This record gives sequence, C-alpha cells and structure tokens, in this order.
Amino acid sequence: MAGTDTSIKIELLPAPAVILCEPQLGENIGAAARAMANFGLWDLRLVRPRDGWPNERAVAAASRADHVIERVRVFETLEAAIADCHLVLATTARSRDMQKEVIGPDEAAERMAARIAAGQGVALLFGRERWGLLNEEVAMADTIVTLPVEPAFASLNIAQAVLILAYEWRRHGGRDGEQLPFGSGLSEVAPRSELVGLFEHLEGVLDQTGFFTTPDKRPSMVNNLRTALTRGNFSSQEIRTLRGVISSIDRRHLRPNPNRAPKTETDE
Repeated sequence: MAGTDTSIKIELLPAPAVILCEPQLGENIGAAARAMANFGLWDLRLVRPRDGWPNERAVAAASRADHVIERVRVFETLEAAIADCHLVLATTARSRDMQKEVIGPDEAAERMAARIAAGQGVALLFGRERWGLLNEEVAMADTIVTLPVEPAFASLNIAQAVLILAYEWRRHGGRDGEQLPFGSGLSEVAPRSELVGLFEHLEGVLDQTGFFTTPDKRPSMVNNLRTALTRGNFSSQEIRTLRGVISSIDRRHLRPNPNRAPKTETDE
C-alpha cells in the first residue's frame, strides 16, 4: 500500500521500544524497522545481532525508515536492553510452562498506552527467526502476548509480528488512538429540504408521463422511490445533477415540441 507523504515531518512521540533478541537476518531487522515506522514506533533495540551492526541489508529492507535505523541501539544482554523499562511484554506463539499471564495484542496495546501515558518505559520482546524467545527471556517479561493464529501454522515472520503489535499500539495508544492518514472525501449530505425537492420533481414528471398507471398503488410506489433515494445520502451537488437529468428527460423526450407542426394524414 503506497502513499507516503514525504512533506510531513515525522514526530518521535513517546512509544514502546521494540527489542529483537539475536536477530539473524539483516532483511528482517530492516522489515521490522519499516513496520515500526508505519505505525509511529521508532525505538528499535537489538540484542547480539548475528551479523553485527550496522547492516547494509537492514538499511535496504527498511525502505527509507531512516529515523528508526539511525536510532538503533545494540546491547550485549537482554537485561541491559530492558533496564529502563517498567513494562516488558514477551511475544510468543508457543505455550510456556511458567506462571505468566497471557493476553492478546489489543489488550497489550491498551496496557502499553496506559504506561506510556504515565511516562513509563515499555518494551516488546521478539525472538529469533528460527525458535523465538528462550524461556529465560520470557521469564524476564511481565506478561506474554500471543496472537489468535492458526495452531497448525502459528509461526510468524518477525516483521509480521512487529507489524501487528505496532498496528494495535497505533489503534489504542499512538497519537491519541487510531488516525487515518486521509478522510473519505465524501461531501456533506444535502439538507432534507433539497431531497424533498428531488422527490417532488421526480414524482411530478412521473405523473405527467403516466408512470403511475394504477392510482391506488401510487402511494406505495412513491414510498418505495423515496426510500431508495433516501439511502443514497446525496450531496447537494448530486441532487442538482439528478434534477438536471430529470429535467433533461422531461424536456427532450416527454413533452411535445411546441414548434413542431401537427401531424396530418399525409404524415402517416
């Protein structure tokens, strides 16, 4: 989904940190950075990345999420990476044999939003590409976050998992909740008086053309027409256009031409 507006300045508002534990591929780091940038996250922390840092493949995969890539911090231990955090959430698709609360991404986002609003640090932990987080890493988290995935195929790419959690953060906490980048572009619905004028115009023309062939059925047919037209939620411009169409049909096809000579027998 394209549409980045480079004229808009990026604001680094308070947001959760994303921590990748021992990521193996630079492409995944870059894709995670891009997912973060899509939804207003910018604090990316790496714990012992396999190929070191900086990583050219990560930069390429980030697709101009420079404000995230330029702020990446690398840590030797998870303890150091979460040292400034008050709430730590571990993401995993596997059940762990430990007494940890398990919540979904929406509740996780609500909790993160509350902590961020209180000025506290929050971290989301993501594990390795092949086997995720170690039990000892999950043990350091306050809560487990998991997604309602298909149990028979539960493994997500790191960037996919980051994207989902970042999206939920944006919905529940980022920039005072979900904000769409642009509006629908729909015009304001016309005043009811203009819609009534359309009804009367159309019904008047239909009366003249003999559309209502059965007088006792006219009220129900009018109600059906009005019901259908009301569902349109027309703007004033749309009503003017429709009335123009009705006038054109009435003028050109339904009313006799006063300049036309009457028919004679020889015209037949």
